[in-house]
Amino acid sequence: MTSALTVPDSSHLGPFPGPPPGADPLPGQLDRWLTARGAELVAIRRHIHAHPEPSNAEFETAALVARELAVAGLSPQLLPKGNGLICDIGEGDRVIAFRADLDALPLQDTKDVPYRSTVEKVAHACGHDVHTTVLLGLGLALAQLNEQGELPGRVRLIFQPAEECVPSGAPEVIASGALKDVAAIYALHCYPQLPAGLVGVRSGPFTAAADTIEVKLSGPGGHTARPHLTADLVHALGRVIVDVPALLDRRVDPRAGVSMVWGAVHAGQAFNAIPGEGTVLGTVRILNREAWREAPELITKLIRDVVAATGAEVEVKYNRGVPPVINDRMASAVIAGAAGAALGADRVVEAEISMGGEDFAFYLDNVPGAMIRLGTGTPGSEVKFDLHQSNFDVDEKCIGYGVRVMVHTALAALSTAAF
Repeated sequence: MTSALTVPDSSHLGPFPGPPPGADPLPGQLDRWLTARGAELVAIRRHIHAHPEPSNAEFETAALVARELAVAGLSPQLLPKGNGLICDIGEGDRVIAFRADLDALPLQDTKDVPYRSTVEKVAHACGHDVHTTVLLGLGLALAQLNEQGELPGRVRLIFQPAEECVPSGAPEVIASGALKDVAAIYALHCYPQLPAGLVGVRSGPFTAAADTIEVKLSGPGGHTARPHLTADLVHALGRVIVDVPALLDRRVDPRAGVSMVWGAVHAGQAFNAIPGEGTVLGTVRILNREAWREAPELITKLIRDVVAATGAEVEVKYNRGVPPVINDRMASAVIAGAAGAALGADRVVEAEISMGGEDFAFYLDNVPGAMIRLGTGTPGSEVKFDLHQSNFDVDEKCIGYGVRVMVHTALAALSTAAF
C-alpha cells in the first residue's frame, strides 16, 4: 500500500435496487436509506478490492472501516495490532455479534475490470471485500435505527484479520475480549454457485475442520537392484499414501465426514537409486468435532504402524488448522427466518456442506451462532466463478441483499430469548 484507503466517488454507479418482491420492509425507513447509500457501499467494496491487504497486514482496510463507522457517530475500537476492529451499537447487557474477515489471498488478480487489484500477487479472490462491506453496511444501518431509538439492544461488529492463514486471526480476536457478553454470533460467506438474491442456510455441520500433515521418512538409501539391503523409501511412501487413508476410513465413524488427501510427495532424483529421504504432505478434513479432537493421535499411530513394516524411520508433523463450523440449531432457525423476511421465503435454500475450512469455527466453540452462504453469482451469466480463482468476482447486488439479511437477523436475534 502506498496511500491510505479513502472512500471513492460513487455518483457514477446509480441507485441500488429496492427490496425483492415478497420481502418485508426494513424498519425506520431503512429501505429508502439502503437504496440511497447502496452505490456508496459498492464503491467501498470496489476500493477495497482494488487495494487488498494480505493476512496480518489489514491496517488500511481496518482504518477505512473505522473512519466510516466514526462518521456515522459510532465508536469503533481498533484491535491491539491495528489491523482489525470491534464496534458496539446500542445498549444492553446481552450482545448479538456479527463477524467479517478483512484479508485477501496471495494470488494474482487476472480480471479486466476498473477495480482490479493494484497490489502485485494479492487479490480478494474469496469475497472478504464483500463480507467487510456488508458488515459495514449493517453497522451504518443499525446506527440509523439507534439514532431513531428503534434498536432494541446491543449489536457488536467484529472485523477480523487473518482468516486465510494458519494460525488464523480468530483466536487472537477472541482473546482480546470480542465475545464478552455475546449471546450469539453470525457471519456470511460469498457463494458464487448461488445467484445473487439467494442465501443458503444449514443447521449442524457447515464446513470442515482443516489440518495439515507432513510425513518425513528416512533410511540409508541404496541401489534399486538390491532393495532388500536397505529401506525402500519410495515403496514406504507409497504405503503411507495408499494405506493410511484406507485404514483411517475403517477406524472412524463414516458419519464424521473424514477426508485425508495427499497434495505433494518428494523423494529421490535418480531412476536407479533408492533415496535416503522422502516426504509426503497432505490435508485432513473432518466434519465432526469429537473426531477432529482425536485425529492427531489416531493418524500419527496409523502412519507409524504402516511405516514400521518397511524398516524406514518416520517423523510425523500434524498441524492443527481450524475446527469444523457447526451451526447452532436455534441460531440457524433465527437467520433462516430473517433471511426469508429480508428476501422472500422462496429465496432461502438449504446450503450444502463444504469440506473447506473457516476460522469462524473458533467463535462457535465459545458461543452459539451460524454462518450462511450469500449468493454472489450473476443470474443467467455463462461465466461461472469459484472461490480462490484469480478472476473471481461477484454480482454486486449481493451487497444490498446481504445487508438486508443481516439487519433482519440482528433484530430477530435481539428479540429471541433463546440465546
